[in-house]
Amino acid sequence: MKLIKSSLIITRKLHAGISTTLQKTQPDIVAKNQTLTDTFGRHHDYLRISLTERCNLRCQYCMPAEGVKLSEKSKILTTDEIIQIADLFVNEGVKKIRLTGGEPTTRKDLTDIITQLKQLNGLECVAMTTNGLVLTRQLVALQKAGLDILNISLDTINKSRYEKITRRKGLERVLMGIDLALQLDYNPVKINCVVIKNFNEDEILDFVEMTKEKNVDVRFIEYMPFSGNKWEVDKMVSYKEMLDIIHKKWPEFSPLPNGKNDTSKAWKVPGYKGQVGFITSMSEHFCGSCNRLRITADGNLKVCLFGNTEVSLRDAIRSKCSQDDLVALVQAAVKRKKKQHAGMLNLSQMENRPMILIGG
Repeated sequence: MKLIKSSLIITRKLHAGISTTLQKTQPDIVAKNQTLTDTFGRHHDYLRISLTERCNLRCQYCMPAEGVKLSEKSKILTTDEIIQIADLFVNEGVKKIRLTGGEPTTRKDLTDIITQLKQLNGLECVAMTTNGLVLTRQLVALQKAGLDILNISLDTINKSRYEKITRRKGLERVLMGIDLALQLDYNPVKINCVVIKNFNEDEILDFVEMTKEKNVDVRFIEYMPFSGNKWEVDKMVSYKEMLDIIHKKWPEFSPLPNGKNDTSKAWKVPGYKGQVGFITSMSEHFCGSCNRLRITADGNLKVCLFGNTEVSLRDAIRSKCSQDDLVALVQAAVKRKKKQHAGMLNLSQMENRPMILIGG
């Protein structure tokens, strides 16, 4: 993994040059577009912030069996630093922030973070991805704090298989959390399911059937390579393979319109309350419309989920870097974003963080 410590002198010059140009046009609007727009014209208005590296599960595709070495607590972003970074990105045009982990609900200040994020002028949506284990205890308070969208990671509805995948117990609690979210009118409740060949692809139809009576959006995710998860191409079930499985039972299963920046291809069984989506990161990448940036729990900016270059915003903040220099640092990183990721075989051989240390 490469950590780029960009020279603030260089980025000051870059920022100053752009600022001079912007003064001749529309400073506020154009500046926001410039800062978070890469050299391929992709504007990034969606920020994913990992709140912690810790998790109360040990999912096989996310973390090696032996676990991972976690950062020292002093290296993890504080509440104030998270809000400072979020405020910077919102000022530059971010409209949506998703909180991830690790497991974000293990962070004691989660409710406070959501409350403060909702006060940022210009931010339209706060979302969270969780394993759902403690939703029955926390979700009411999180909703009151302002949580708008909820994604729950669930790869099986078979109890013994759940314990094998996660190396922990708790399926019943997750299912209760989904029901609570529906009762609280999360519309829809999104369920993220990583599909792995010879492991859980036999449950694809069961997950689709879940959409019959529940307003859930089940999103099947192609298995992706990250450090420690022993990814192999023959473990991946492609989007088209999943479609074939579903069409055998529901020939009428049909596609729905997708938004410009949607990563999930939407489908539906006619007459069912919910819908199904496919996240095709491996077989049909969506790099051309990518609008996402990521902040790791230890404060590094990743402009691509699969990229291994990072910029430390935490270090810049703690060195009392000015707001202008922070913006310039972010802008320089965004400008270095590549046109697309390297492809699944190359990705499987590339050094990167385990998924739990990225935040998805």
